[in-house]
Amino acid sequence: MKFAPSTPVSEVSWIPRNRVANLARLGLHTLADLVSHYPRRHEDRSHFGAFPEAATDQPVLLLGRITKASYLPYGGWKRGFEATLEEEGRGPLGGRISCRWFNMPYVGKSLAVGLRMVVYGRTKLRGKKVIIDFPEYELLDDDSAPDALIHLHRITPVHPAGEGVTPRKLREWIFRALDATDLARIESLIPGETTNAARTHALRAIHFPDSFDDLESARRTLVGEEFFAMQALITSRRTHVAGLPGTARTSPGTLARALHASLPFRLTRAQNRAIREIAADLAAPRPMNRLLQGDVGSGKTLVALTAALLTIEAGHQAAVMAPTQILAEQHFATFNRLLTPLGITVALRTGSKTIDPEDAPLFAPDQTHPRGGLVVGTHALLYDPAVLQNPGLIVIDEQHKFGVLQRAKLIEHPAGPDVLVMTATPIPRTLAQTAYGDLDVTTIDELPTGRGKIITGIREAAKLAAAAEFLRAQLDAGRQAYVVYPLIDESEKLEAKAATAEFEKWQPLLTPHACGLLHGRLKPDEKEAVMRAFRDGATKALVTTTVIEVGVDVPNATVMLVENAERFGLAQLHQLRGRIGRGVHKSYCILVPGADTPEAREKLGVLEKTTDGFLVAEADLRLRGPGDLLGTAQTGLPPLRLGDLLRDTSLIQQARDLAREIFSADPTLARPEHAALKTWLATQHARFRTLAS
Repeated sequence: MKFAPSTPVSEVSWIPRNRVANLARLGLHTLADLVSHYPRRHEDRSHFGAFPEAATDQPVLLLGRITKASYLPYGGWKRGFEATLEEEGRGPLGGRISCRWFNMPYVGKSLAVGLRMVVYGRTKLRGKKVIIDFPEYELLDDDSAPDALIHLHRITPVHPAGEGVTPRKLREWIFRALDATDLARIESLIPGETTNAARTHALRAIHFPDSFDDLESARRTLVGEEFFAMQALITSRRTHVAGLPGTARTSPGTLARALHASLPFRLTRAQNRAIREIAADLAAPRPMNRLLQGDVGSGKTLVALTAALLTIEAGHQAAVMAPTQILAEQHFATFNRLLTPLGITVALRTGSKTIDPEDAPLFAPDQTHPRGGLVVGTHALLYDPAVLQNPGLIVIDEQHKFGVLQRAKLIEHPAGPDVLVMTATPIPRTLAQTAYGDLDVTTIDELPTGRGKIITGIREAAKLAAAAEFLRAQLDAGRQAYVVYPLIDESEKLEAKAATAEFEKWQPLLTPHACGLLHGRLKPDEKEAVMRAFRDGATKALVTTTVIEVGVDVPNATVMLVENAERFGLAQLHQLRGRIGRGVHKSYCILVPGADTPEAREKLGVLEKTTDGFLVAEADLRLRGPGDLLGTAQTGLPPLRLGDLLRDTSLIQQARDLAREIFSADPTLARPEHAALKTWLATQHARFRTLAS
């Protein structure tokens, strides 16, 4: 009798009780979890080779008989064990390998002269002796064939492991679980579909395939299901939002034209195209749910401000949400300067600050909601019902700093507002079709003219003094600089520099130029004072953390030095670099890795070669993989376990087309009250952590 997939791993005999907690830390609680714990790679251990006479770059699989076995002295009380393996079936022409294990006393208890053994590992030479240290091995009876081996003589899976759980042990337990579990009862990710024979075979073959063709077929079966489940959820959101009641907000555009005429530059063609797309959404009798993406400095904020003016002129309130108080206050100052001549009032709402125009407050004491105009704030706006009483447009700046639940809260607002989310982290097309597939996408793919060029270079930590001299020379010339660190305070666990400690070193280095210190643990009024001094030019250098990552705009800042640069993500470094090059002067970004490794060079080299955020995003996707970029917190979607956004574009498109076909045929499926969809989403909630509820 087979076990039910829901059987806890603690109830099966082949998993030791003292390893159940280790499995739980990997998220493996049931047999269904275990058989769905897919390998991160497979190794071709399927063919026996001739015994090599030299060192090998790749592991080799060898079959032979032990002709000598003995313990070896190994430093004090530690002991080693050596077994000499001779090639079977070739007589005096056969090869000979010495297999060695150190500080593993149990190996010597299981190996003896005369036993047949399969080993797998890389060989090396010691004089004329060919050696494999710590090989994987399995013993064979004289009359047994090696075909039944779990670890060797097959295409072998290597599963993600953890503390107390080795890949070898996981392989054994999953092998047993596949045989002992009723795989046909494992719930499919596709609603209404029972597990069929093809999927049951795929669950086995994704772990222990008969061939690489078999492995690829299994992978496509499971990846197709994974992408369809994801696209069904995305399309249900999109269909649901499209069916929500909305308000057509049309205006003659007088205020927008007046704003554009007051600017000392002309909008780019890409900005004008974006404004037309957004204006069409505002005028439609359905809620807008649009993503505005563009590279750092492409002018997204001006496009959003134009959308706000169109909304205000149509008689509705507009709100702009920023992820940090620093960015919210900067937006407030900029909007006030641009809109006051047009007679538009701007208010500020953050967790610690409220500012209303003195002559025409948006919030009078006897009012329950603002008069018209624009309110700027942080996520605190979400939790102040007096502010978002009847919004017409809500703009979310740097939307990747907000979670999908916060965006859903806005979209579901009773007033049916139009929602525009913005990001300066360009999104590769395949990622946009998954993480943001429920949004319409507008791309600003053009930068304004007149911006200073940014030159990026990698410098060794040993040459930091020369980099500091260059920074000082730029300050002497009247420019300003950022010095960025990954930590606020020094840590015993992390070998990385910290802003507070390094600030003490930079002050004497840059005298007489004043330095400021900015990080996330400062109180809001302290942050504001530090940023004001830097914007006004009283402070010439700002020693800081990633608190400046988004939105900080000081055109005179032309130098950025990032220490321990390899500890930041590519997209994050590109965002940080976007704080310079915002004026007419040439700018310089100096990346100083703490560890000069090939991986760090490859990653940072991307930024040396290009300032194009879309190319940086593609490289980030390639280097980090989709698992890190698709996550529950920001998208409400599961990290991909098998799917590859670069490799599986055709499957993504097929899944997307199928999901849209289903919801086009029956849009009512997307309604939250629809029993079938709600039940399906609820059953998947534990696995996917979606927006089911």
